[in-house]
Amino acid sequence: MIDFTDPAFTNNPHPVYAQLRRTGPVRRVQLPNGVRVWLVTRYDDARRLLADPRLSKRIPAGVTHADAGAAITRHMLAADPPDHTRLRRLVSAAFTARRIEELRPRIEEITTGLLDALDGREQADLIDTFAFPLPIQVICELLGVPAADRDAFRAWSNDIVAGALAGDRLRTSIDALIGYIGELLTDRRKNPDDDLLSGLIQVRDAEDRLTEDELSSMVFLLLIAGHETTVNLIGNGAWLLLRDRTRWERLRSQRDLLPSAIEEFLRYEGPVETSTFRIAADTIPIGDVTIGHGDPVVVSLLSANRDDDRFPDADELRLERAQNAHLAFGHGIHYCLGAPLARLEAQIAFTGLLDRFPDLRLAADPDDLRWRPGVLIRGLWELPVTL
Repeated sequence: MIDFTDPAFTNNPHPVYAQLRRTGPVRRVQLPNGVRVWLVTRYDDARRLLADPRLSKRIPAGVTHADAGAAITRHMLAADPPDHTRLRRLVSAAFTARRIEELRPRIEEITTGLLDALDGREQADLIDTFAFPLPIQVICELLGVPAADRDAFRAWSNDIVAGALAGDRLRTSIDALIGYIGELLTDRRKNPDDDLLSGLIQVRDAEDRLTEDELSSMVFLLLIAGHETTVNLIGNGAWLLLRDRTRWERLRSQRDLLPSAIEEFLRYEGPVETSTFRIAADTIPIGDVTIGHGDPVVVSLLSANRDDDRFPDADELRLERAQNAHLAFGHGIHYCLGAPLARLEAQIAFTGLLDRFPDLRLAADPDDLRWRPGVLIRGLWELPVTL
């Protein structure tokens, strides 16, 4: 019924998800790593299960690449309360609305610098030159990580989010990233600074509220999640606007639509295709099926956000769509901590593009562009544009 490795599915999964919503909204499927899971595709079911305490984030070794090592699997996204509550509280102060708004001038400065570098060029890959370097530089500065390492980090991140589809590179990239994080922690212990990484080390070493594995896992999560979502939000949003330039022109002339347009990008072609794994800690009846105790469950955020029962004309992109309660950032206690930062970066990024390059156009057929493999992330490999 569903082949996650099929390039046709990767390039356009929406027809398959639409069929699943009609014929089997909670169904067993096999992931590329061979694990069979319950896949949830309707909005109401998805929202309910994302907040259901009977679904645990403590994943047994071997179900995902969670057996890659405790150094990257002890973060808050893989924890239940009370550990989740403790871990999330340690970093939540860095992501409050006030703290995020304080980052605006620096994000605008980074954006201006990236756009300046494009001046005088005829064409560019908008992913490589803009959508990727903007959020990676922001999260690196927030954490206190050298942005000069971003290219190596990008390659590791691509393999990790692709999972089993990365083949032998997955193990190599996980090991490389674990080693990199270890070196970062060693260096920052010797040279503390006024950044989030130094603060987490202080919590670990002086206050003993983090284990060493939890510390390295938190850095891993913040680095990966801190840029992947925004890269794809900017890339997917630009692709949606440029494949039908009437939308681009409309947004240029009606800037007040930008906040609702960003929410619609998140709903219509969100940056995260599926939730991370959950395990049923009890039997859970849902619809006409029963999820068994110990069964793994994955929620398709991408499918839920195209559910016509929740969103009128869900397959239409409406920049002005109101009451857009999409699930692109999840729901419940694991709702994305960095959602305000992603929204701010997207707002600044699209404002900069619209101002600086009003005639921006795709330099390729939109249907010929390649989408990244895997079941977790929804994003383009490249986005060639004429400036």
